[in-house]
Amino acid sequence: MATLKGKVGVVTGATRGIGAAIALELARQGASVLLVYTSESSVELAEALIAEIEQFASGAKARGCKVDLSTVDAPQAILAELDRWLGSDARIDILVNNAGVEVRASLSDLKVADYDKAFNLNVRAPVLVTAALLPRLNDANNRIINIGSVAGRVGLAPYGLYTASKAALEGLTRSWADELGKNGTTVNQVNPGIVQTDMLDKIPRKMVEMQKAQTPVENRVGTVQEIANTVAWLASPASSWISGQVISASGGWAMY
Repeated sequence: MATLKGKVGVVTGATRGIGAAIALELARQGASVLLVYTSESSVELAEALIAEIEQFASGAKARGCKVDLSTVDAPQAILAELDRWLGSDARIDILVNNAGVEVRASLSDLKVADYDKAFNLNVRAPVLVTAALLPRLNDANNRIINIGSVAGRVGLAPYGLYTASKAALEGLTRSWADELGKNGTTVNQVNPGIVQTDMLDKIPRKMVEMQKAQTPVENRVGTVQEIANTVAWLASPASSWISGQVISASGGWAMY
């Protein structure tokens, strides 16, 4: 069903894993999507996603935007790409702040560069991108969806910087929901549990097996499509009365 027909979305970290699945699902439901990505190795992935999206029966379009989201200039590059793609008068309806980086550093060994790496991308980037895109949001009923992690509510050594950055994103989500809701705009966060992506290979196997054993739904890891389905619902008109919420998409591993 093309429940997002005519909508325009921006998805950061959109060429791999959860981000790619989100972009595809939004487009499958009718939204045209700007795919924001950082690495040169993602150029071909973006082109393949664009080609796939433009074959959908929904009529969705897509465009890539290569920019380093950890820099303060990134939001202006995104705005410029939107202008080139849709024109300066175009509005967006959906923003998914998905891009993130996992930082593993124990307290005794961490460096300032580790802090900057975690917080510049996981916290500062969503703040700056969201603020820059506010004037481009539609007049009403927009959807801002942040992608966090169940790690934001548990203590996981040696991932203190990562967990702290995802906890910070929750605070932003609730504050933005309070600030932006007057015109029907909603702001929510999805916290995935362990999901089958390339990032999963970087997590110690013992930790993965522990979470699988404690996951009530089938003792398994999640799929990127299951996360994308949750995000697409939050992006749809059906979620109009849900805002300021953090949804644990973890098969019940984390229950809020």
